[in-house]
Amino acid sequence: MSSNSFGQLLKLTTYGESHGTSIGGILDGFPSGIKINTQFIQQQLTRRRPGQSKITTSRNELDKIIFLSGIYDNKSTGTPIAFSVQNSNQRSSDYSDIAQNYRPSHADFTYDQKFGFRDFRGGGRSSARTTISQVVGGSLAQHILWKEKIEIYAYTSSVGNIELKTPYSELDLSQIENNIIRCPDEKIAKNMISYIETIKAEGDTVGGTITCVIKNIPIGLGEPVFEKLNARLGFAMLGINAVKGFEIGSGFNGTVLKGSEHNDIFYKQNNDIKTRTNFSGGIQGGISNGQDIYFKVAFKPVATILKKQETINKQLESSTINPKGRHDPCVVPRAIPIVEAMAALVVADFYLINKSRKL
Repeated sequence: MSSNSFGQLLKLTTYGESHGTSIGGILDGFPSGIKINTQFIQQQLTRRRPGQSKITTSRNELDKIIFLSGIYDNKSTGTPIAFSVQNSNQRSSDYSDIAQNYRPSHADFTYDQKFGFRDFRGGGRSSARTTISQVVGGSLAQHILWKEKIEIYAYTSSVGNIELKTPYSELDLSQIENNIIRCPDEKIAKNMISYIETIKAEGDTVGGTITCVIKNIPIGLGEPVFEKLNARLGFAMLGINAVKGFEIGSGFNGTVLKGSEHNDIFYKQNNDIKTRTNFSGGIQGGISNGQDIYFKVAFKPVATILKKQETINKQLESSTINPKGRHDPCVVPRAIPIVEAMAALVVADFYLINKSRKL
């Protein structure tokens, strides 16, 4: 299996399966001399971990990070940063029913067809548990961005048909962690939580969207033609488990506007150039223009539902499946640190590319 690395100058390579011994990776190209806040990295893993609330899976993994190299005396050494998180709360027997049966909308069938073999326990390499490595890599990348005062916020903007329609610029993003759904509007958050509880009681699942905002971004990040900043962000987000859509700036809503309505008009403020609107989402021609970058990521309903479904087995015969186990009724609240992490990896990589060009 190839394609387990992400990034150019700042490259994250990951390993591990859902029910393997551990999940981990190596982050190469990380600058030396940066003070590392291991407590922050652990906090981000805790935001991603299972068993954190009544609307997430009950699987109880502590997700304790162990750094194996690249950090000494709480500072980066400039050598590859290797890390590992042990798997400790596995119930592989929960997956015996799918050893021969293909779960609808899972990677079971495609993995079997491509590799001729699959680890059916929790989905193996296709499991969302592998996003642990992305969260660690992205949390380290955020240390690079902090030096430039770049801030990344992600929050739940919809669950099912319950949507937070208030623009991010009118929200208090410091309120994101005030509820278990991670929505910065308390009233809408309660409606989202109640809906997920209902869906969970039915043995079903629901999808939703996450909005991500990147503030204090410098001008000039991104490369024409094939390494545009918006393209790399889209690539990063669409690589996250269960993601089915990505839109940046005005996105699909921009298609109903005229050019005269959609154009972001430039103006000068002191010695800075700004735009009166930001339908571009902070990126023009694939390059950051200094305005906030904002985008939305769509997550499908979790494919494993606790209901009997029709399927086929490895012999391509009709079969039924009635999954067991501990699964999220909605992945959105746990996916927020993953979205932030992947955004950080993209921005930090382009930042280092820009920096490498300066004499």
